[in-house]
Amino acid sequence: MSTRPDPRGPSARRESRGRRSLAELAGMSPAYFGMVMATGVVSLAAHFLAMPRVAHALFHLNVVVYAALCALTVLRMVRHTRPFFSDMLDHLRGPGFFTTVAATGILGNQFVVLSADYRTGIVLWGVAIVLWIALTYTIFAGFTVKDHKPTLDKGINGAWLLAVVATQSIAALGALLAAHVDQPGKLEMNFLVLSMWLWGGMLYIWMMSLIFYRYTFFGLAPGDLTPPYWINMGAMAISTLAGSLLMINVSGAPFLDSLLPFIKAFTVFYWATGTWWIPMLLILALWRHVYKRFPMKYDPLYWGAVFPLGMYALGTDRMRQAMGFDFLGFLPPAFLYIALAAWTATFAGFILGLLRRVRSLTSQGASDPPR
Repeated sequence: MSTRPDPRGPSARRESRGRRSLAELAGMSPAYFGMVMATGVVSLAAHFLAMPRVAHALFHLNVVVYAALCALTVLRMVRHTRPFFSDMLDHLRGPGFFTTVAATGILGNQFVVLSADYRTGIVLWGVAIVLWIALTYTIFAGFTVKDHKPTLDKGINGAWLLAVVATQSIAALGALLAAHVDQPGKLEMNFLVLSMWLWGGMLYIWMMSLIFYRYTFFGLAPGDLTPPYWINMGAMAISTLAGSLLMINVSGAPFLDSLLPFIKAFTVFYWATGTWWIPMLLILALWRHVYKRFPMKYDPLYWGAVFPLGMYALGTDRMRQAMGFDFLGFLPPAFLYIALAAWTATFAGFILGLLRRVRSLTSQGASDPPR
């Protein structure tokens, strides 16, 4: 049996695959920057817990991933403008844009901690602040004034807490940078950090009240329990990190000294709240995947489950240092290993999914009829 040769040339096949790739870009999840968030926080935790090679390898990978996602996001905004901005007003997809802010802030943390590159850190901090302002007032104002809104059980999930994570990522990076800035800028930066830290806590209280209400008074199907629900814990873990860095900065900002008991109390409050969520989330995960037999396959939203594990290790370690809680020393290494395992499994799923997509595009391109 003879095989009929493809009458199209290689350039035509590449053009066909390119069109399909651009079409798929229209549906790209706004939360894909969660990959940068997860990779960055695992890298930082590895650095503080004496795994320098792992920390730097993940740092270099994160720079590449961040640059690629920025390019894809800009391309999507230009080529698929309507779905891009429609996503911002979608109650379930809109909060995913805050991963852009958090990823920028966490990458800035990596530059400061791992390479002492304060200039890049300041640039990324400025970018994160601009993105935070634009997204916060676009998304939440849009949710407020839109005519048709979903009911609470259909319109809210753990991804809303990414707004808290984005806010606290700015506070954490600002606190790191403030330690290396001279007066009078040091005072102003620490005040901004304190304000963002407090605002993030207030935002968590507002949103968590709605999410907990949705948990307990509406039916919950396995498909509703998406991985971003782990942000319930992750938002408190990064709040713990930012509070711990504020404590470390006390000597550079006298007004923080008068607030030190308050900062210590709220930092422990954040840590305790995040810790409470861990058994609850494990129980819900078992209910979803074991009892209800919900299939586990790669989804970009799973990066939202890796991030909290790494952030809990990092936040607990920094709190232990700031407050002298040496009795908590066993927790950061344990959660770092869990986070590394989760990151490896999720990254493997990402690579396998990417290979399947490439093979699919290649096979479709080869089977297309000639024009």
